[in-house]
Amino acid sequence: MEKSILLHCITPEELKQIIKEVIQEELFKVKKQLEKKESEELMSRQETIDFLKIDSSTLWSWTNKGKIYFYGIGNRRYYKKADLLNSLVLLKVKRA
Repeated sequence: MEKSILLHCITPEELKQIIKEVIQEELFKVKKQLEKKESEELMSRQETIDFLKIDSSTLWSWTNKGKIYFYGIGNRRYYKKADLLNSLVLLKVKRA
């Protein structure tokens, strides 16, 4: 069974606009799914150090102080990107 669409009383420009809006909505949905997937990604210690641009001793200190959450399997520790981003604190800067 074939599906058919009848376009009546619609200009080519209106059709283009409808198609454009539908594509934008779908792209937005895909972008949100990718962002969610990326934020749930587990990172190793080294990947976390590189991501935060910090020293390994700083990561160790922040982890032990509970500033950063981690997940473990055996002796290995993993960090969720979303948790790292949520741990960031806005610092107030004095203006001269």
